[in-house]
Amino acid sequence: MRLLTPVRFLCILAVLGLPFSGQAHQKVNAFTGKFTAMMTFTDRRPPAAAQSDIVGALRVLRQGGLLLYPTDTVWSIGCDATDPDAVQRLLTLKRASELEALVDSPKMLRKHIDHLHPRLETLLAYHVRPLTVCYDDGQHLAEDLRRPDGKYAIRMVQDGYCQALIRAFGKPIVATSADLRPDAYPANFGAISSDVFEQVDFIVHHRRNDKSIAQPSVMVQLGHKDELEFLRE
Repeated sequence: MRLLTPVRFLCILAVLGLPFSGQAHQKVNAFTGKFTAMMTFTDRRPPAAAQSDIVGALRVLRQGGLLLYPTDTVWSIGCDATDPDAVQRLLTLKRASELEALVDSPKMLRKHIDHLHPRLETLLAYHVRPLTVCYDDGQHLAEDLRRPDGKYAIRMVQDGYCQALIRAFGKPIVATSADLRPDAYPANFGAISSDVFEQVDFIVHHRRNDKSIAQPSVMVQLGHKDELEFLRE
């Protein structure tokens, strides 16, 4: 007789369309198809409410608006990563800010970069913490997403809500820390300034009650000799 492991239990709930809650569950690695790491997120809201949350966020993204939403790292301000006007509006709000583009899968990632180096592909497949990679060139992304060094910072997200939102939108979404101060990050939703609330067009409900302390992603790039360089740990 096969044991009902936590992973099988969650799979059964997903197949039946039943809601579940909790602090941790295993994620399926998008490259290998295997359960490779633990991913933490909390959503005790009913599925209908969560769906309404996504619908509201999509409406704002499609209209070129700004979104306040939780990612797999910190709460962020975002917009359509392919819309130059939306990205420029975000840069006006957060001056001299470095922006990241979030994708939901390896398929979307490959659509927006020239080449995925095997070393980076391996790192993305097995790295446990959220990982942002700086690529030499981006495809079909707003030009203002380029970093000062000319590269594009792109992260393949691990948070379930964030993946669903990006997948429904069909395009990458920008993420920059929901803090108007340079190099500052809100620890959780409660730490976000009212100044941010007043400047965005939609505030996502998902994970507002999550009090855990958020941290930015690890950031890497390939050096001249194809060696990994850690820009943020």
